[in-house]
Amino acid sequence: MSVLSFPSEGSVHASCVAWNGEGVLISGPSGSGKSELALRLMDAGFDLVADDRVLLDGAVASAPERLAGLIEVRGVGILRTPFVIKATVRLRVCLGEGQPRLPEPCRDPWTGAVMLRLEPGFPGTAARIRAALKACCGPYEWVAGAGGDVAKT
Repeated sequence: MSVLSFPSEGSVHASCVAWNGEGVLISGPSGSGKSELALRLMDAGFDLVADDRVLLDGAVASAPERLAGLIEVRGVGILRTPFVIKATVRLRVCLGEGQPRLPEPCRDPWTGAVMLRLEPGFPGTAARIRAALKACCGPYEWVAGAGGDVAKT
């Protein structure tokens, strides 16, 4: 499984959503379902930060000005939606890299966020992402898995 590396600052091909200001960066190859997963998370109560291109300044994500508030909905078109101006990336979801049942602790080498490797069409993906985000910064606690080292940082 490869880890995509991001530049220390700049634009990356990804989508980003936020829950209470805490960002989830969704990365993967073209056609892997980044926008579709962002849309499903928005339907579950997350807010759009950026779709298709995400500006990263450290661990802070935002949308390029010309794409702010826009999301591509395949088969429907490009829609304007409410959006969050900035969010701190707390979780990175890598699509198309397999989905281990109990992953080893893993951190994004650039943002420091916990990394998950998920398949977007797997049932319950949105609920798993929300649970992982809650474990990163909320009422849940990591015991084992991708963020098992959260308490040590």
